[in-house]
This record gives sequence, C-alpha cells and structure tokens, in this order.
Amino acid sequence: MTMIKACLNGSRKAGEHPALPLTPLELAEAAREAREAGAAAVHMHPRDEAGSESLSAVHIGAAVRAVRRACPGLPVGVSTGLWISGGDVEARREAVRGWAALPARDRPDFASVNLSEPGFSDLWHDLRRLGVGVEAGVWSVDDADALASTGLECVRVLVEIIGGSADTAVSRAHAVLGRLDELSVPGPRLLHGEEGPAWILVDEAGQLGLAARIGLEDVLHSPVGDPVDGNADLVRLALARRV
Repeated sequence: MTMIKACLNGSRKAGEHPALPLTPLELAEAAREAREAGAAAVHMHPRDEAGSESLSAVHIGAAVRAVRRACPGLPVGVSTGLWISGGDVEARREAVRGWAALPARDRPDFASVNLSEPGFSDLWHDLRRLGVGVEAGVWSVDDADALASTGLECVRVLVEIIGGSADTAVSRAHAVLGRLDELSVPGPRLLHGEEGPAWILVDEAGQLGLAARIGLEDVLHSPVGDPVDGNADLVRLALARRV
C-alpha cells in the first residue's frame, strides 16, 4: 500500500478545530496518534510562543525534538512557505540557514519548498547542505516546468491542487502529473488537495497508486461531511478508502 502522510496543522488558527495541534507537545501527541492510525510520515508547521508559524531554529528544533521523542523513526517534515516570513525571501533563507545551529537529530528529515515562490533554488541548496531532504511543492503545470528546468532532485514531488473547484480537481491533477512525466522529472509523486477537493484527491491518488496526504491542515471533516476527532481519525478514514 502506498504511503499516507499526516499533515497535522498547516496555517490554521487556534480554535478552527478542537484537536488542532500547535505546541511541540501537542504536535508530538498528534504525530503519535497519526502513526498508530497508519501514517507513514508527518508534516507540520511549528509555532512560536504566540501561536504564529515560525521558521526559527528554536521553534523548528523544539517541535521536531518533541515528535522524535514520541515517535522514534517516524519521518518528520516541515513547511518553508514564504508567507511564514511575511513574504521576505532573504528572511526565510536566513531563518532556515539558522537550523545549522541545531543538532542533526533536531532538524527535520525533509522540508517542502514551493516552486511558485521566489528564491526556491537557493533555499533548496541551503536545505541540502543542512542534510534536510526537499519535497518539491508543485501546484501547476508552470511549476512542473520550473522544477524540470532546475535539474534538482527531491525526496518526492508534491502535486498540490490548491484552490479552485472540486469539479476540476482531478483534471488539474492529471495535467500536472502528465507534465511531470512528459518532462521525465524524477522522484515519487504525492497527490493531495485542500478543503473541497481533499477527499476527491485522496481517492484519485489511491486509484493511481500514488502516495497521499490527509490531516487537519487539508480538511476538517470526513468524506461525507461529518466532524472528525482529529488527525488520527482522518488517517484512518483515508486508509479505509484504500482497502
């Protein structure tokens, strides 16, 4: 069976879901529960003391350390979304380069880098020098072209269908996947969407034999619209649809 990665919190604000994990201890518990439910990896957005997303070594290290203690051996990833640094490319790069002060065990296994954001190539090289793998965030056919033009290798290609109508999610996904194949871009694919298209693309990933992702970052309800208890509940529901 292909992997399901649990995306634990994303950019969501406190109060959007009762089980939304924000602190290192909450992220560790959510990761442990997601792993027990069948998740093969986790992705998270660590927070500062005020609850805002952070790329600071202090906050990245605290979150990764807590998850590793709770879930030894579980691959752990983080976001490098440019919005986290307020759109400042150099501030983002400086923050990520600051991870060099962390022991290797407190650095994430991988970090997602969005090809639609300026400065992605420099950030990619910085992460690799830190021993952190890169997940390439590909949101469009143009992003697929950008990735192919770099010649850079990644842990996996995240085909992320963000926004737009649920009715067109599958066709948009196939356009991106087809372009990646046409350009012979290396690396395993992971397909996912957010909100309305989330469950549609979990199913499509299963049909295509691709890895998928699910969690409170992407959706707050079950495939039939019912409330869910948290990340582990979403992972169990996703895996049940792959049997």
